[in-house]
Amino acid sequence: MEKFKNSELRNILKWAAFGIGIVFIIIVLFASIYSIAPGHRGVLITLGKVEPKSYINGVGVKWPFISSMVEMDIRTQKMTAKTSTYTSDVQTAEMEYTFTYDLNPTNVHILYETVGQDYEAKKIIPVLNDVLKDVIGKWQAQDLVSNRDNARVSVIAGLQERLDKRFFQNISFQFINIDYSDKFEGAIEDKVIAEQKAQEAVNNTKRIQEEAEQKVITAKAEAEAMEIKSQALAKNKGLTEYEAVLKWDGKLPQYMLGNSVPMINLGK
Repeated sequence: MEKFKNSELRNILKWAAFGIGIVFIIIVLFASIYSIAPGHRGVLITLGKVEPKSYINGVGVKWPFISSMVEMDIRTQKMTAKTSTYTSDVQTAEMEYTFTYDLNPTNVHILYETVGQDYEAKKIIPVLNDVLKDVIGKWQAQDLVSNRDNARVSVIAGLQERLDKRFFQNISFQFINIDYSDKFEGAIEDKVIAEQKAQEAVNNTKRIQEEAEQKVITAKAEAEAMEIKSQALAKNKGLTEYEAVLKWDGKLPQYMLGNSVPMINLGK
């Protein structure tokens, strides 16, 4: 009886070991397979060493237990943030902006090894803040509002120059809003109104001057015409009579003296 029990125990242990072996093999198989999602690249790390290439999305095999696969998102990344800096006339500009970029998919393993996954905080944001400080610091506050697009282009150029081209590409930047203190914005509004009124006054002055000049031109032309007419009448008596005929109302005078112009009315 005891011998039968020992044989049964051995069989149980054998099947248990077999089951454990199967489970271990399954675990090893699963640990040997990696999967990288679409829009990502993989960084393979074996015993703490980064493999010198980035892996494309899909399924592959790695060393079980000693290797791990880290996914890096290579889709377009978008940051929306707020910051403040000074203009050239020492006004505080409160800015809201969007910044987009792509990771260079062929070099994500280098980025991970040299910087890590928190590359935005370490590499992008400090450079972005420095570029904004440099660009905004070249503009006066009032001019910045009307030259926002020029400032945006300068920011993009600065980012393209300073961000590591091995890692970051397709850089874009856009201002959402630029605000100043209420007191300063009120001063700008008052200045704009004053400039508009000053321009309106200038326009009115120009209009008055043009009207006066036109009257002078008209009066001068009329005076010249009268002078020419007077000279013509003095030189040609017949022309004088012709003018009198033009002005005659058709009534004959009551008295006529000699060869006087027949239209002269001497009265009763």
